[in-house]
Amino acid sequence: MANFDTMRTPQAGTRQSAIDEGLRTHMNKVYGLMSVAMLVTGAVAWALANLAVTSDPSAAVAQFRGDIYLTQIGALIYTSPLKWVIMLAPLGVVFAFSAMLQKMSTSTAQMVFWVFAALMGASISSIFLVYTGVSIAQTFLVTAISFAGLSLYGYTTKRNLSAMGSFLMMGLIGLIVAMIVNMFIASSALTFAISVIGVLIFAGLTAYDTQNIKNTYLQLAAGGGQDFMGKAAIIGALKLYLDFINLFMFLLQFMGDRR
Repeated sequence: MANFDTMRTPQAGTRQSAIDEGLRTHMNKVYGLMSVAMLVTGAVAWALANLAVTSDPSAAVAQFRGDIYLTQIGALIYTSPLKWVIMLAPLGVVFAFSAMLQKMSTSTAQMVFWVFAALMGASISSIFLVYTGVSIAQTFLVTAISFAGLSLYGYTTKRNLSAMGSFLMMGLIGLIVAMIVNMFIASSALTFAISVIGVLIFAGLTAYDTQNIKNTYLQLAAGGGQDFMGKAAIIGALKLYLDFINLFMFLLQFMGDRR
């Protein structure tokens, strides 16, 4: 029996080492996909915002606010009914992505992810018209540092965050309802409360989703689900991308200097 145990131990250690190495590769892919999506979003938002404004009032089609004047493109995407299509398009893509994921190839799923990131960039491009570039950069830096710390905690903690995840998801539903209500009543106090709660919810979701991505990989690796690994990485990148974007947008309401 002693010889049998001695022979099994190196094999078990080798398998565990392979799983650990696979997990690191998987997480690097998740963060890599997320980072590329962030670059796509930022590039589209910045480019669209620059196309939307003009410094020449005589060439402007409409006035956005103060000394910010809109071009034809700007008037179309920020003042016409098209703005609602641009705002809701990312949500529609997410729902469609979730419903059709099983039928998609990994390459198609990744392409849909890039399209979603570009649409998200279009939907938030107005931040460059509302906030100063310096405050946007500062808020992005603070978000990146906070996100890194929260994600590292979610990856390394031994605590099971499942219960916290359920609580946060209920809080997220309540937050969405409050945001819809505030669209009609426009309460500054409720806006502040929504921003505070939003930061807390997405901070917690960053840690929870990171741990969930890690656990999903371990389950797939143990159950022979290697064929789904590519899609799992894309799903994980999408979750963390949404956590980052929402954390950034809520923090911007606190830290952003309006033009």
